[in-house]
Amino acid sequence: MRFSWFLGGGTALLLIGLGIGGHHIVSAGGPDQPDGEIAQTQPAIAQDKSQSNQDVLPILQQADVIYLGETHTDVADHVAQLDIITEMHQARGDIAIGLEMFQRPFQSVLDQYIAGELTEAELIEQSEYETRWGFDWELYAPIIRYAQTNQIPLIALNTPREITKKVARQGLASLEGDDLQYIPPVDEIDTTDENYQAMVAQVFGHHGGHGHSGPSFENFFAAQVLWDETMAESVANYVIDSPDTQVIVLAGEGHIVFDFGIPSRVERRLGDELVAYSVLLNPTSITPELADFFWMSESTELDITE
Repeated sequence: MRFSWFLGGGTALLLIGLGIGGHHIVSAGGPDQPDGEIAQTQPAIAQDKSQSNQDVLPILQQADVIYLGETHTDVADHVAQLDIITEMHQARGDIAIGLEMFQRPFQSVLDQYIAGELTEAELIEQSEYETRWGFDWELYAPIIRYAQTNQIPLIALNTPREITKKVARQGLASLEGDDLQYIPPVDEIDTTDENYQAMVAQVFGHHGGHGHSGPSFENFFAAQVLWDETMAESVANYVIDSPDTQVIVLAGEGHIVFDFGIPSRVERRLGDELVAYSVLLNPTSITPELADFFWMSESTELDITE
């Protein structure tokens, strides 16, 4: 089955060390025939009436981990994230929010903010948010404020930007010493999935790359996988330490679709008894292989107050 990929929610992130995030997936029919052919774009369709957002919520309540695949610049996606977080918090009480937007060295900054020891402005400054992520803070602010108000832990999931950039330029073999402090062991960074390679290669090609046979793509893909593996290890470690806490992961859809990125790598660490669901937020087309559920927003109004 052929598939099409169009700069979805952060897969092209490594060109600048950030998620591009300006586009949703256009269509994706599945990864079973990764021959680089681009399928015809399917029309956008609404969520099936038999499985509305309200029908999905009770299922999500049973999960150990929920992955919410966003397009970083889409207001509706962030509205949906806060709606789902609020519902899970009210139903479960004990939840944590994993954030692609913050890198592991800044976990203490998130902890201090939740504890009320830092202001929001200090959080932004001390986490280096503007240079390390840079998308409009007000897209994420309501979620961060809700977490502080309700004392919900925030998890810094991501690899330090310096490390992903180094891998993108020089490969995994270039890592040494302090480079290894905030990432999984290099032998756990699995770059062998050919279907995932083919998907990322399409993005690489959109940006002037030359397919996925040369060393430049190999490094690009290794950096993408390092990003995935670091986030997956961060999620898995939290689940191990707090097994009764539901973890809700906010990440670009490119790290979620087909379970290629974070989900399969969390399952590899925790086993197939883990109850986890992926939710793709406001996709422009839907095919079952992309995610477990599809959330179509009705509201695009973002409340930026506390």
